[in-house]
Amino acid sequence: MSAKPRIAVIVGTTRDSRFGEVPADWIFSRAKARDDWEVEKVDLKAFDLPLFNEVASNAWVPTEDPAARKWQETIAKFDGFIFVTPEYNRSITGALKNALDQAYVEWNRKAFGIVSYGSVGGTRAAEHLRTIGIELQMASTRSAVHIGGGDFFSVHPLGGDPKPIESIEGSIGASADAMLEELDWWTRATMAARG
Repeated sequence: MSAKPRIAVIVGTTRDSRFGEVPADWIFSRAKARDDWEVEKVDLKAFDLPLFNEVASNAWVPTEDPAARKWQETIAKFDGFIFVTPEYNRSITGALKNALDQAYVEWNRKAFGIVSYGSVGGTRAAEHLRTIGIELQMASTRSAVHIGGGDFFSVHPLGGDPKPIESIEGSIGASADAMLEELDWWTRATMAARG
């Protein structure tokens, strides 16, 4: 396969006070360091998506809203994704769920990995995201990065004086390496199958 996989790192929160850019920039740098991928950061905040209000999924009828169509066009150009999400009330953010709902065919038969964070590492959000991915006909990596507990509070402003995220590389670096390797395999496999 001659084409480099195109990977999007999706910042899955839109709050003004969000922490999500910190882990998104960190995993973006790690992914970008690979010379066999093209990597782009995709920020949900830049899309100003309305709440899903279409007649049906674009699997069944074309989307009417121009912002949603722009989102679909953006997603369509990628071969794989890394979702960066906090855990809100045992799930992903409403903004990320809405973004996932605004497209369907553009997600199909593509791979994704997860970087999640929160007091328990965003594990419940990650599991919820995996079940949504199944419905979207996506392939999830087994490995994920979970930033939780003392590590989370040492790098998040809630903990007081946050350290740089690189200070917890010893805890999360191996998980990131495993997730990126699995994402490479699944992305290339799904690219070949789609081709």
